[in-house]
Amino acid sequence: MYISLTDLFKIGIGPSSSHTVGPMRAARRFLVELPAATLEKVKRLRVELFGSLAHTGRGHGTDVALQLGFSGELPDIVDTAAIPQMIAAIANNQSLALLGTRNIRFQPMLDIRYNLKDVLPLHSNAMTFRAFADDMKAPIAERTLYSIGGGFIVDEDEAFVGSPRGAEISVPHPFAHMVELLQRTVAQNASMVELLRANEYSLRGEAETRQFLDRVIETFFTCIDRGIATRGQLPGGLNVKRRAPDIHHQLIVERGQRGTAPHKVLDWVSVYAIAVNEENAAGGRVVTAPTNGAAGVVPAVLRYARDFCGVGHEGMHDFLYVAAAVGALCKMNASISGAEVGCQGEVGSAAAMAAAGLAAALGASNEQIENAAEIALEHHLGMTCDPIGGLVQIPCIERNAMGAVKAISATSLAMRGDGTHRVSLDQAIDTMRRTGADMQSKYKETSQGGLALAQVEC
Repeated sequence: MYISLTDLFKIGIGPSSSHTVGPMRAARRFLVELPAATLEKVKRLRVELFGSLAHTGRGHGTDVALQLGFSGELPDIVDTAAIPQMIAAIANNQSLALLGTRNIRFQPMLDIRYNLKDVLPLHSNAMTFRAFADDMKAPIAERTLYSIGGGFIVDEDEAFVGSPRGAEISVPHPFAHMVELLQRTVAQNASMVELLRANEYSLRGEAETRQFLDRVIETFFTCIDRGIATRGQLPGGLNVKRRAPDIHHQLIVERGQRGTAPHKVLDWVSVYAIAVNEENAAGGRVVTAPTNGAAGVVPAVLRYARDFCGVGHEGMHDFLYVAAAVGALCKMNASISGAEVGCQGEVGSAAAMAAAGLAAALGASNEQIENAAEIALEHHLGMTCDPIGGLVQIPCIERNAMGAVKAISATSLAMRGDGTHRVSLDQAIDTMRRTGADMQSKYKETSQGGLALAQVEC
């Protein structure tokens, strides 16, 4: 199984890749993959949400995402500014345009059901879609899809195959673990970046790959710029004030002042991450890196690499090749889903990605790159996913800032050494998997434990 750049970095909308981007894609997929004759008969739709989707779906915008997906919208191209009007129209008219064509009756309060009792065995984030003809007695089509983190969607067959596409793809330098990739670099006498670049070029060619990377970088930085310029409160009822604009203004004022502490550079990193995740919490355009809940770490460290380390265009590409590979390993051998392994799988994986990417962009050796990723992930192990009110705000936004800072520290530590260390990245990833399996469900994006219980005080 090979997870490519385009699989891992998905341009979409906030606030959650597993609860917003995934369900939107799933709802659309359910309809698009119906036989034409069946689709013509559809008069009503219902969807039942299970597990984490049921417990935190309202706070994560799952209901909105499903309605957009049924209407034929895609996360990477939907007009985010028009979403409130679109959802209001569905509620007022009690109908939606099926894949953007003919109207069918749809009542969000009735047709989106939250099953707070049952959890399906394959994954916590399960959705069962049912389509009906004239009567509501028996569905004419039914399918269960799973949102497994990072916007990835699988059905039962694909889940057993193990690939998000349900089929394997071939690349010149395949690897399932970091140790295999490192062995290939030795055998080929090549850098990690060279092998990963060759893999991506083999899938879609040089021009398309580079265009995709440039689009991701542009989306990253546009999101940061939008986040540091937008004031106000975040939606959802917690009355969380956007902090990025004020922090950014303070940093601009302090720039160049005598006696400015060196650690102020990290304040820039933090504000970059906060800006992205405030945009994500507001439903703005973000990139799964590897998820929406952890979307601020990689762009913040990439912006740091450009603005403070002098990393150029090619270096930023190198950053993303390596970051994507580390994220793919986390997904393949553990999970990037907070509903499955907690926040260690989201911010922890993102920090490992950013640390490895920064190391590559700064010219680190293959062994130092692996070490940087391991250090960053190791020091996120055991982190719970416990959003207050089911919203990707507290503690998620600040956790991205902390993850970005940890990533930079991990890179610095790794590059002070020669790459030799006791615990490998593969071992850290496996530990994340086992820790997630041991973690109680109340700490895995259900808002039933941890900091989520502080919501009364908030």
